[in-house]
Amino acid sequence: MEKRLTLVTLGVVDLERAIAFYRDVLGWTPASTADGVAFFDLDGLVVALWPHRDLAADSGLSPDGLGAYHGFALAQNLRSREEVDAVFEQLRDRGVHIPKPPVDTDWGGYSGYFTDPDGHHWEVAWNPFWPMRDDGRIELPSG
Repeated sequence: MEKRLTLVTLGVVDLERAIAFYRDVLGWTPASTADGVAFFDLDGLVVALWPHRDLAADSGLSPDGLGAYHGFALAQNLRSREEVDAVFEQLRDRGVHIPKPPVDTDWGGYSGYFTDPDGHHWEVAWNPFWPMRDDGRIELPSG
């Protein structure tokens, strides 16, 4: 299997509400909203929003019993502490739930978490040990 992630699909309770959040709050433009799924092109990684029941059925799982914490978090690394603070200021201004405002971390960085309307956790962080390329991708140091 190649080392690549091409698509992240998030199960959502209300597709239109979820699209509105990602479009209006995060500023992402849907590339497609066909057949009951919304797709956002993030320059090589696609984030899809699909009604939770449909995603569970497609996966062969029961749609019942999932809590707000699903055992994973999505993340976006930024180039500075100031950029992290600016994102969280915008999120606060838009009424987004912030379970953990940005703080200095024990690993030497700076990060906080917000949740989307379906409880998916997003970390926004600055890591001084991970240089960022001009295109915004992380360049992991070797070792």
